[in-house]
Amino acid sequence: MNAPVRDVDVVVVGGGVAGLAGALVLARARRSVLVVDEGRPRNAPAEGVHGLLGSEGIAPGELLERGRAEVASYGGVVTSGRVVSVERAGSGFRVGCEDGSVVAARRLLVTTGLVDELPDIAGLADHWGSGVLHCPYCHGWEVRDEPVAVVADGPVAVHAGLLWRQWTDRVTVFADPDRDMGPQGREKLLARGVTVVDTPVRAVESDERGVSGVRTRDGAVVSVRAVVVPTFMRARSGLLSDLGVAVSEQRMGEHVMGTHVEVDAMGATSVPGVWAAGNVTSLSEQVIGSAAAGNRAGAAINADLVMAEAQSALERVH
Repeated sequence: MNAPVRDVDVVVVGGGVAGLAGALVLARARRSVLVVDEGRPRNAPAEGVHGLLGSEGIAPGELLERGRAEVASYGGVVTSGRVVSVERAGSGFRVGCEDGSVVAARRLLVTTGLVDELPDIAGLADHWGSGVLHCPYCHGWEVRDEPVAVVADGPVAVHAGLLWRQWTDRVTVFADPDRDMGPQGREKLLARGVTVVDTPVRAVESDERGVSGVRTRDGAVVSVRAVVVPTFMRARSGLLSDLGVAVSEQRMGEHVMGTHVEVDAMGATSVPGVWAAGNVTSLSEQVIGSAAAGNRAGAAINADLVMAEAQSALERVH
């Protein structure tokens, strides 16, 4: 920040859709709001955002550019930078940024998202977000009727295999034969026409079009045009942890999907004055849901400030 804002109503840490949606609500509520964005959106590799009503297929970068302009049009400030420290200061907070500036904030909205940790398979990371996928609602239509490999183990393999079968009847699940697929898991896959290969994948093959196949540990190559892989989704929760906000595991049955921050329906954390929204709180949230969560959190923060201001006014009168 070239000209540090010394005192604002709300600092929003993270400038993705959740953060910008919250900032937009707050700016329209005539609150002074500063968004500090590190510039590492989770969906940056994707060609388009899907399932977002009214903006279907919009490029992720364009969506954020529009959002930043909308926040600025109501007086909100969006700046590039990284928040490195947050500490309690009276009833508010002191927010330290990497450039050395310090901002005083009455309330915080943290929308730092998550990091997808990929399995250690050669070539996987090279195609993440294009030919290596995780969400059928984000990418299923784009690979409809194409041969798809699901690289997963146990009940997760069953869940993913059956889900992606909705978009293509050319699904092959590559699983570790030593991992139990759960009650009738294998039978369900086979009944739906999903091929099951009991050999784990060693590498992802590619050609000029992108992903071309997977190579198994026994050296066989199976031609596919997309690889589905469940990631370990780790919340970027360091700042929240510093404030005493608890971080929990998120599970699907016995499988640990990742870590997340627990919030109430309006995004409030267990620490007064701190809200969170988006993928840092809900690992499977899509863009439209993250925007909605940010919107709710922004409204809740404004309401909290309104009540605090009313209480202060009452105390001055008496």
